[in-house]
Amino acid sequence: MASGHHVPDRIPTGTVGHVADFVSARERMVDEQLAPRGIDDERVLAAMRSVPRHEFVPHDLVGDAYADAPMPIGHGATISQPFIVAFMTQALAIRPTDRVLEVGTGSGYGAAVLAQLAAHVTSVEVVAPLAAAARERLTSRSNVEVITGDGSLGHLVGAPFDAISVTAAAPAVPEPLLAQLAPGGRLVMPVGSGVEQLIRVSRTAEGDSTETLLAVRFVPLRGRHGV
Repeated sequence: MASGHHVPDRIPTGTVGHVADFVSARERMVDEQLAPRGIDDERVLAAMRSVPRHEFVPHDLVGDAYADAPMPIGHGATISQPFIVAFMTQALAIRPTDRVLEVGTGSGYGAAVLAQLAAHVTSVEVVAPLAAAARERLTSRSNVEVITGDGSLGHLVGAPFDAISVTAAAPAVPEPLLAQLAPGGRLVMPVGSGVEQLIRVSRTAEGDSTETLLAVRFVPLRGRHGV
């Protein structure tokens, strides 16, 4: 969850239940949580309006699916705050022809959003039950594959990637991920501990450049190059 942001009143549990309600909730999410905070990429906003976030949260939290907050999904993992999903996606500047690697599938929501924008998404999840559940949710999206494994190692078989999204924090960017970033590629991930900094690494002909984007809080990255 982004540091310093006000969390508005949540949608009362149990009040969202019909298709029209979910569509309206997504519209409010975009209009009240995303656009006012600088999410202005129309493709990203369209993806956030389109993907049914309520299908990616635990059943008992469906009524809060579009609230301005992260949510627990079990196994020590969370589904990120909608703003963070949109912010990271916008920062990746994904093109329709891009191949994307996501490290940390979680519920599968982030992969579903990325899949609206990219040619192909490979998402790697270290927790086998989370990977299995996300794979089931994403079966209708033919351009997404969910891999069970150590995401800190990336996915060498599919490399290089035009964009890499890491949804868990580590002290530094894992070297295998940098090695799998294509020329012209972008990598976005939280770095640090406690309150982390969301950074973007951009690969150019002159070398890699790193920008600090936002103070955030994420769960730790698990794996050989995590914590």
